[in-house]
Amino acid sequence: MARGKSTADVTTLQMALVGYQYEKQKIDDRIREIEAQLKGKHVAPASAAGEKKASGVKRVLSPAARKRIAAAQKKRWAEHRKRVAAQAKGE
Repeated sequence: MARGKSTADVTTLQMALVGYQYEKQKIDDRIREIEAQLKGKHVAPASAAGEKKASGVKRVLSPAARKRIAAAQKKRWAEHRKRVAAQAKGE
């Protein structure tokens, strides 16, 4: 009889390892979500591909950029209101 591990044992261990790594990834993702909630941030769950993003980096907009964004949003809402008013008159 041959000494050492049988092929079935090695395959079973490899499959178990993959399963545990998957579960560990899910647990790590959930831990990150909970930590983010405790810090008051909303974090989307990490993808299954295992992408790592820099955590804790907050994007800061300049006042000029915020002003441009606000102006664009006001313009979109004005166009929307104009469209709604035109539809109301047309009916």
